[in-house]
Amino acid sequence: MSGAEAGQYVTFGLGDETFAAPVGLVREILTYQAPSRIPNGPAYLLGLTDVRGRGVPTADLRIRLGMAPAEPTLNTRILVLDVPLENRTLSLGLVADRVFEVTPFTLDQIESAPDIGVKWRSEYISGVVRRANGFVVLIDLPQLMSTTDAVSLAAFTDVDRAA
Repeated sequence: MSGAEAGQYVTFGLGDETFAAPVGLVREILTYQAPSRIPNGPAYLLGLTDVRGRGVPTADLRIRLGMAPAEPTLNTRILVLDVPLENRTLSLGLVADRVFEVTPFTLDQIESAPDIGVKWRSEYISGVVRRANGFVVLIDLPQLMSTTDAVSLAAFTDVDRAA
């Protein structure tokens, strides 16, 4: 059984791969703008993006998943997400090569994440959906942003709020 739930998902691309996040976690989708760099952050943390006057930590999902980084294009977007964690909600920007659509997935479409044969750690995947042109990988955002990552990213936001 997969950990993903039925519902509406935002699908987005990284290279040739298609990923999806629950639409309920997506606050907005922004045209890419280079984030303001933060010294001493994790490699995947590009910096802070100004979202309506608030600094939101912005991560390169490619780097977080172990993929090669890519130069932004006119199609590059930042998905601003509110990721529920154990004791708080983390506002986070994720850079995607492109955003495709909002689409529904039913429980009978969602398969369990495979243990082998994928390029990413399977605990980051809550399920997969088979489509005619390949698979859509459902990202487990709370798991992707482990407690350690969330604490370090939250520290950047707290510093920004204190300024």
